[in-house]
Amino acid sequence: MPTSSQHATGRRRGHRIAAIAAAAAVVLGVFATAQGAVASPAPPGPDLGPNVIVFTPDMPQSQIQAKVDAIAAQQVNDEMGTGRYALLFAPGTYGTPANPLRFQVGYYTEVAGLGASPDDVTINGSVDVYNRCFTDGSGCIALDNFWRSISNLHIAVAGGSGCQTNTEFWAVSQAAPMRRMDITGGGMSLMDYCTAGPQYASGGFLADSKVSATIVNGSQQQFYVRDSSIGGWSNAVWNQVFSGVQGAPAQSFPTPPYTTLASTPASREKPYLVQGAGGLSVVVPPATTGSSGTSWTSGSAGRTIPLSDFYVAKPDDSIARINAALAGGKNLLLTPGVYSIDRSIHVKRAGTVVLGLGLATLTAENGSTPLVVDDVPGVDVAGLTVDAGPVNSDVLVRVGTKHQRGQGGSTAADPISLQDVFLRVGGPHAGKATVGVQVDSDHVLLDDLWLWRADHGTGVGWTQNTSDTGLIVNGDDVTATGLFVEHFQKYNVIWNGENGRTVFFQNELPYDAPDQAAWQHDGTLGYAAYKVADTVKTHELWGAGSYIYTNVDPTLHASRAFEVPLTPGVRLHDLSTVSLNKAGTIDHVVNDTGNAVTPTHQGPETVTEYGG
Repeated sequence: MPTSSQHATGRRRGHRIAAIAAAAAVVLGVFATAQGAVASPAPPGPDLGPNVIVFTPDMPQSQIQAKVDAIAAQQVNDEMGTGRYALLFAPGTYGTPANPLRFQVGYYTEVAGLGASPDDVTINGSVDVYNRCFTDGSGCIALDNFWRSISNLHIAVAGGSGCQTNTEFWAVSQAAPMRRMDITGGGMSLMDYCTAGPQYASGGFLADSKVSATIVNGSQQQFYVRDSSIGGWSNAVWNQVFSGVQGAPAQSFPTPPYTTLASTPASREKPYLVQGAGGLSVVVPPATTGSSGTSWTSGSAGRTIPLSDFYVAKPDDSIARINAALAGGKNLLLTPGVYSIDRSIHVKRAGTVVLGLGLATLTAENGSTPLVVDDVPGVDVAGLTVDAGPVNSDVLVRVGTKHQRGQGGSTAADPISLQDVFLRVGGPHAGKATVGVQVDSDHVLLDDLWLWRADHGTGVGWTQNTSDTGLIVNGDDVTATGLFVEHFQKYNVIWNGENGRTVFFQNELPYDAPDQAAWQHDGTLGYAAYKVADTVKTHELWGAGSYIYTNVDPTLHASRAFEVPLTPGVRLHDLSTVSLNKAGTIDHVVNDTGNAVTPTHQGPETVTEYGG
C-alpha cells in the first residue's frame, strides 16, 4: 500500500492548478433509500428528534445497513447543506467477520457508541471516509472532508474487497475528529489510496484511542494524535505531532517532521453519551495534566449526569426558552439541526455541560454572539459548529470576562473546556465576524478547534466574508491541543495571556487579498498567522505549520508566519512554512529567522527551536 509523502498541489477543490484525473468509478456502492429502513426504538428518556438514530444489536443487520447507507448517500456530497445526523449504537455487537457491517460517514454525521467503554460496542466491519468524488466529474479528493466524527466504538476491521480489504479508512481533513476508539484486526489508513488512487488530505485529529496496526499517514499534510496507543506510524509530510502517544515515532523534526511529546501538558476528554438500565446519561471526564495513553483503560471515568438533568433542545426552540432552562440549573443537549441564534445562549452556572449531537450548528442572526460562557469553573462545551450570519458579529464565541490576573473563576483543577468546536465565516451562506473565539477566562482548555474563514462556498470574497482574527486569548494559563485556524484577514491568532501553551497548530493565510496594499500593516507585509503579544513573558508552542496560497495575487508577501517577543520564557519548537501552488511568499518562519518560501521554492522551511 502507498505510504510515501505526497505534497499537495492544491488545498481546496476550487483552487487546484493541476487537474486530478477523473475516477473510473465511484466505489461507494449502491445506496439503499431511506424508505424501507427500520425506525429505531427510542431510548428511555427525552425525545432526541428524528435525526438521532439509535441502533440496537437485535435489529436485522440488513435494516441497519440500509439506514446507514441511505444517510451516507444523502450526506457524502452535501458539504454546505443543512442535514445533521447522529448515528448511535447501543451496547452489543454488529456484523460478523463473515458478514461485516461496513458504511461511510458523510458530512454532518456523528457516529458513536453508547457504551461505558469503547469495547462495549463492537462493529465487525469498518466505518469509513473515502475520497470525495465530485458529481461533475472533476475528480476525487479528501481535502474537503470536513464536519463529521466517530467515537466510543470498537471496530474489529473486517470485509471489503480489493485494496479496501480489512482496512479502516479515515481520509479526512479538519473538523473530523476520531475519539475514544479501539481499532483491531486490520489496517488503518488516513489516506484513501483506493478511490481514484491516493489523493491529498489535510487533517486531522485522533485522541484517546487504541489502534493495533501501524497507521498509514500517507498524503496527510499534517496530523495530531493525542493520548493514544498505536501500533506505529508510516510516514510524515509537513507536520505530524504526537503528545502522550504510546507507540509514536521518536522526536525527529524536521527529518522526518515528527514532533513527539512524552505527555500532554493539560487536557480533558470530550463528554459522551452512555446508555444504561436507567436510560441515557452523559459522562464528563476529568481534567488531566501530564497525561498519556487512553483514559478508558485507566478507569478515570469522571462524573455522570443523567439526561433528565439536561434541557434537550430542538432547532425550533427559542433562545429565551433555552436560557431559562440553563438559568434553572439544566445542562444543554443540542439535538442535530441548524439553530437560528438571535441572542446569546448564555452559560452562567459552574459545571454546566453544553453538548451538541450530529454537529448541531448555531447560526448568528442580526450580529449576535451565539454562545457566551461566564467565568465560572467546570463548564464544558463540545460538539458544536458555530456560523457567522450576514450581519457582522463582534465575536462568535466568548469565554469568560476580562479580569485582573488571578481573580477569575475558572481553575486549573476544573477548567472551562471546549472540545470539537468548529467556526465558519462564510461557506454555507454569507457571514461576517470580527473575531471567531475570544477567551477572557484563565485556565481554559481548547481541544480540537477549527476556526475557518471560508475560501470556497457561498458569500466568499475579500470584502464579503470579512473577519479579522480567528482566536484571541486574553486569559492566562490557557492550553490548546489541536488548533486549526485558517484564512483570517489579519492575525489568525493573537495570544495576550501569560503561560499559554499550544500543542499542534495548523494554518493557512488568506487566499484572497486583492493586492499587497490591502494586506499589510505598520510597515509589515501581510500578517503573521500566530502572534504572541509583545508584553507576554511566558508562552510555549510545539509543532506548528503555516502555509501561504495567495491565488488572487501570487506576488503577495507575508513578512513572517510567527511573531513573538524575544524573551527567555517564550519558546517555540518545530515550526514550518510552505508556499502552495506557486502563489505567495513567506519571507521568514518566525520574526526575522528562517528562510523564505516562494512561488519557486515551495519549502518547507523550518525552525526547530526559537527563543527560551
